[in-house]
Amino acid sequence: VQLQAYGGGLVQAGGSLRLSCAASEGTLSYYYMGWFRQAPGKEREFVAGISWPGRNKNYGDSVKGRFTISRDNVRHTVDLRMNSLKLEDTAIYYCAADRAMPVSRSAPFWGPGTQVTVSS
Repeated sequence: VQLQAYGGGLVQAGGSLRLSCAASEGTLSYYYMGWFRQAPGKEREFVAGISWPGRNKNYGDSVKGRFTISRDNVRHTVDLRMNSLKLEDTAIYYCAADRAMPVSRSAPFWGPGTQVTVSS
């Protein structure tokens, strides 16, 4: 499966943004999906994961209570709704597809990433 992330951009601190991940080739069916992020000079960090077909979700500690992951299995998309954004949320966000939970950094399929910049 080939993935593509959409929805990045510039937002003020405290604002909201929604990212979407879709399959540009193939389908997201039966894959466990995740979002990761990487800020300059830092390691890639787990943000959120969702099982197939969507009953189980997990989040990184830094985003719990602010971010929500969801999936639409008809449209074959996975969304990340980000609220109460902070300066430290600035990063490139990647979606990933894996064959098990938890979705890990060794997931076999990755999208190219979308930049999220939070300004003060």
